[in-house]
Amino acid sequence: MTRFLTALLALAAASMHAPATPAAVPDFAEMDRHFRIMLEAERVPGAAWAVVRDGRIVHAAGHGVRSLDDQRSVTPETVFRVASVSKTFAAQLTGQLVAEGRLHWDDPVRRYVPQFTLARAEHAQKLTIEHLLSQSAGIVPNAYDNLLNAGRTLEEILPQFGNVAPVCPPGECYTYQNVLFSLVEPAIEASSGRSYADLLRERVFEPLDMRQASVGHDEFLASSNRASPHVKVNRWRWVPTQVNENYYRVAPAAGVNASALDLGRWLAAHMGNRPDVIRPQVVAGLTRKRVRTARELRRKGWRDLLSDAHYGLGWRIYSIDGQPLITHSGWVKGFVAQVAYSPEHRTGLALLLNAESGAINDLSIHFWQQALAEPPMVASRAASPSEAAESSTNETSVVSAPN
Repeated sequence: MTRFLTALLALAAASMHAPATPAAVPDFAEMDRHFRIMLEAERVPGAAWAVVRDGRIVHAAGHGVRSLDDQRSVTPETVFRVASVSKTFAAQLTGQLVAEGRLHWDDPVRRYVPQFTLARAEHAQKLTIEHLLSQSAGIVPNAYDNLLNAGRTLEEILPQFGNVAPVCPPGECYTYQNVLFSLVEPAIEASSGRSYADLLRERVFEPLDMRQASVGHDEFLASSNRASPHVKVNRWRWVPTQVNENYYRVAPAAGVNASALDLGRWLAAHMGNRPDVIRPQVVAGLTRKRVRTARELRRKGWRDLLSDAHYGLGWRIYSIDGQPLITHSGWVKGFVAQVAYSPEHRTGLALLLNAESGAINDLSIHFWQQALAEPPMVASRAASPSEAAESSTNETSVVSAPN
């Protein structure tokens, strides 16, 4: 019997004897205990999470250690790489600029990257900003991620697209990209007159009090409270590995660093808590279904929950019993991340692990099976900036001891 199966049996037995908890008052201590059992079963070195309800962080916790070579505890303030969760930030910046009339969703990509081409030049000419952010560019998925993994720069990779033939017309099929997604960066910079990292800091990180959030390799290494990446060398053994610059080179796709508390604040803002920073109208546009992602319906664990799945603009939209779950996950060498929120239940979860472990799906599914079983919450009015700032000082912060 595997360690993970043993852990699941232990969870089931514990649930049978656990006292009933009213739906309106989640038992976070029990949730943390379940999470830790799952993480220990997979020997994940460290993890952090934050729970958002009704527009504010109501619980946050850390588990394990920053590195197997550094036994300091992970806390909710520990910085991780968030990998493809970065796409949600790029979409938000773009949406803001579109709302201000500085960009348009139907702007051609070649307006900002004139050297970009494909094997069929007319296909490249038709590609728009919306196609990039909706993952519907119509070329082979993950084009040239292999060159990113090999340490090639974006300038070296971009000419290679001239050899890529389309698989469908733009906007008609889902073809997930990292390199191509990142071409939104020159559009953002040209329309704003600011660097991508500076704009994200000024418009998102600072106003939302995302204190540990940053963009880039150097900024990650500059954090004194950061997690180290781990890879598995055999079935049960994780080892620390080096952080490389590869995916930082496509910052809109995978360049953000953040803590669980940062991501909790990010989710709270998307759920209407900070309309002065994250406009609900922009969020509604980003989370509108653009292209169906049928492959997600076969995703391990999720396939038993999902009734449909789509990609919006930088966000995935899952359907569970007719209810939307707005989400995105990320993976880069040594790290996995996931954020999700239910608009109807006004509940969100941010998860960060410093190991390439599929346990993140088990943790997320465990949480959402319980959260979505509760009656939907009645929407309250959005908090003012002063109220939001006050609530951020009252967040619950729980830190576990090292493994």
